[in-house]
Parts: sequence; structure tokens; C-alpha cells
Amino acid sequence: MLLVLQNTPVRRGRHPAVRAASPPRHGRTPAMKPEELAALLAEPTAPLMRAALRTLAPKSLETLAAVADHAAEQGWRQVVADRVQAFADEQPDDGPRAVAAYFTTTEQRTDSGTAVGWSPFIAALAPTKEMPDLRRPEATACMVPVGEAARAEEDFSDPKLSEALHRLAALDPPTHADVLRVHLATSRVTRVKP
Repeated sequence: MLLVLQNTPVRRGRHPAVRAASPPRHGRTPAMKPEELAALLAEPTAPLMRAALRTLAPKSLETLAAVADHAAEQGWRQVVADRVQAFADEQPDDGPRAVAAYFTTTEQRTDSGTAVGWSPFIAALAPTKEMPDLRRPEATACMVPVGEAARAEEDFSDPKLSEALHRLAALDPPTHADVLRVHLATSRVTRVKP
């Protein structure tokens, strides 16, 4: 999403948001609106942002990075909640409505090794708050060629949900025993142990 802050041309190399946020002549500095700051942050490689970031102390940059990581994780959790809600809404109305959805982990082989991540497929839609039994009675591990799992995911999963789950796993890697629960009424996405 691109937010246009002003429709006037930029003079002397100043960004419109900076010009708009400059103190007025009577000495009072107007507060920058969150939307204006978001528009600046949306382009972190723009010359203005690079110059601003270079002026920050390393500790401030680390804090900014940590806050950005947390915001990114919250954003991906919301994408997961939205996509699961859309899936639940498409289900037939025969029977009780789903209260929660559950995702289990999967081990993915890559050219650089193996990693545990979230399966892009919903393991269960539960009609109550109680977690269903997600154990498989007989599980046999089998090797899958590196590209085959990616093709199956591409053919059968929701691409936005899959991307969000991959990003969440990269930001906060799960262990084999973890389960991801999406509570549909609150859109809360939490990691639980069975």
C-alpha cells in the first residue's frame, strides 16, 4: 500500500513528509501522524531513510530492529488468522462451527540441511476449545525429494497462508512437538504443546 503524503513536488531534495513535519515559524512542532511515519518506513532503502538510519546510535538501531521483528511477527500472525477464518467460512454449514484451527510441524529438507517449520495444511478444525488428538496412530517417515514437497505445497495450499506460516517459522522456529492454534473468535495465534 502506498500512501501519498502531498501532491506537491519536492524542492531542494526534501521529502514531502519531512517538509510537512518541519516546525512552523511560530516555534511549535506538529506531531507526525502514524500514517506519515509508516509511509517513510515503508521505503527503508530510500535516500532519506538511509540518511536517517545512519544518524541513529547502534543501540537505537538494535531496538528498532527488535521492534520491527515483533511487528512483523504480529503481522504474519494476523495473516494466518485471516486466511484460516476465510477457510473456515467456506466450510459447509452442516454441523457445529469451528472454534479453532490447528497446525502441526513438518521437517523440511533444503539444499543446506533440514529445518522444522509449520505445515501449510490445517491439521484440524475443532468445534470446541479443547485441542483434538493430533497424533497419528501409525506414522512412517519417508524421504521426499527436495522439490516434491514444494510442488505439493504449491499445488494444494493457500499461498498467502503458506507464506505467513513460513515467515512465522523463520521468526520464531518451532520444535517437533509444537502445535500452532488459531482461535477463530479472537484471531489469536498461539503455540501450544499437546
